[in-house]
Amino acid sequence: MRYVVDVDGERTTVEVAGDEVRLGDEVVRARLVDVEGSPVSLLTVGDRVYRVIARRGDARGCYALTVDGRRFDVEALDERMRTIRDLSAAHQAASGPAPLVAPMPGLVVRVQVAVGDVVAPGQGLVVMEAMKMENELRAQAAGTVRAVHVAPGAAVEKGHLLVELG
Repeated sequence: MRYVVDVDGERTTVEVAGDEVRLGDEVVRARLVDVEGSPVSLLTVGDRVYRVIARRGDARGCYALTVDGRRFDVEALDERMRTIRDLSAAHQAASGPAPLVAPMPGLVVRVQVAVGDVVAPGQGLVVMEAMKMENELRAQAAGTVRAVHVAPGAAVEKGHLLVELG
């Protein structure tokens, strides 16, 4: 499984396959074992052992990690969720209605709006299937549907324009 990890604002990609972890070009053996009856886990990386305490943050994938007494704010998401979160954050920063684009390759299952419809922030516009999961894509801001560029059954690539709002 591949994860995109932000540690104190610095982003890296980590691949985990069993007890092997790839960080860039380096592959190491890693193992995490909980210490029964405590919030502590022991992380073995190669031949080094670290004492880790993990506390969940407010959002999915967010943690406050204490590693050997040093604190790190970490966000670890699989690639699909990272893409969705990045696209959502980009749209939230924009003012006014933004076009709806496919956050990943997939199949359009339903189009829930038509040209001329007035939409509210958070309203579902298109439902896509990707990686055997349905994802409802929502409006980030209020607006009026100017154009719909897809129909149910259409296969789309990441970044494909789905709906234009004005």
